[in-house]
Amino acid sequence: MRERLSGNEAAAIAMKQINPDVVAAFPITPSTEIPQYFSTFVNNGTVDTEFVAVESEHSAMSACIGAEAAGSRAMTATSANGLSLMWEMIYIASSMRLPIVMSLVNRAVSGPLNIHNDHSDAMGVRDAGWIMLFSENNQEAYDNLLMAHRIAEHKDVMLPLMVCQDGFITSHSIENIELVEDEKVKEFVGKYNPEHYLLNKKEPIAMGPLDVQTYLFEHKYQQANAMRESKQVIKEVSEEFEKMTGRKYSFFEEYKLEDAEIAIVCMNSTAGTTKYVVDSLREKGIKAGLLKIRMFRPFPTEEVAKSLSKLKAIAVLDKADPVNGAGGALFTDVASSMYVGKANVPMVNYIYGIGGRDTTAKDIEEVYEDLTEIAKTGNIGNPYRYFGVRREEK
Repeated sequence: MRERLSGNEAAAIAMKQINPDVVAAFPITPSTEIPQYFSTFVNNGTVDTEFVAVESEHSAMSACIGAEAAGSRAMTATSANGLSLMWEMIYIASSMRLPIVMSLVNRAVSGPLNIHNDHSDAMGVRDAGWIMLFSENNQEAYDNLLMAHRIAEHKDVMLPLMVCQDGFITSHSIENIELVEDEKVKEFVGKYNPEHYLLNKKEPIAMGPLDVQTYLFEHKYQQANAMRESKQVIKEVSEEFEKMTGRKYSFFEEYKLEDAEIAIVCMNSTAGTTKYVVDSLREKGIKAGLLKIRMFRPFPTEEVAKSLSKLKAIAVLDKADPVNGAGGALFTDVASSMYVGKANVPMVNYIYGIGGRDTTAKDIEEVYEDLTEIAKTGNIGNPYRYFGVRREEK
């Protein structure tokens, strides 16, 4: 089925087709439309979901935790400060091994107050034990949500999962999108049948007890191991999804990397602009390429190192400033992958797009120009860079 939908509409329709038991949400720009659209499906009887209108995002995640612990399939959506307010419960959801699915519409975290796109919200919880999938466009946001429960609820995983898309850039932009038929989605996602849950009278259990030093380390190790196991599950579910739809998803997308000499690594909507620039540079005989990360958690370390190992220069773009003087989160993950994989390629990091600052084709072209010079001379200079920011040069 071909439709014209915004990213938020696509997310809401995916939720409708999944028909979860519980959705708990509190409005926050730019994700507000997702529960707003979904509430109309609840109101008109299209779904039989219990919609819980809460008083805060902390309560939204708390309600999802309660629902999942009781044995129900739960979903939510949020952005920026809303995710920050959930922070305590984000960790509790993953530590209790509850496969909640969240649509995270990426937005700058205050302060100062800004409602536009960067990745500071997602980067703030990157170590919280949630699987994290990033989406270049509306189609990918929709598709990732359809795969989310199959991944999160797998017996070897049982971890929460968030599907990220860029606020306003994709969430409010209308694009052509291919929807999967309702019955096919229902069959693909399947029913949620948890092995352990609070309302199972045949197995009385406790959830969220005190976990002292005698046991906590082992439980955290099990949680980390489940994250490692999720990598194979993501691969298998993506392959099954491809058989159903013809749309192929891997841990990342390699765009014209086969013979590339220089490449950019980035996530979400920036990949679309970068593809345009790569095509333009290729027409000029410049061997440019792109690695677009889809699976950020768990991070595909071995595969990234192998994919980038033959390049002459790499730029990693981070849409969040870690304020650490040592590079953004994506850069440090890529750098770690390259080091462990013994792939010695000159690499630089660019912080960009903070607070919704436009990322233009000219910006990306200049990054490739820098990479061409690095590939030629081998001189990295300052590896920690910015583009698109107004500042006085020293």
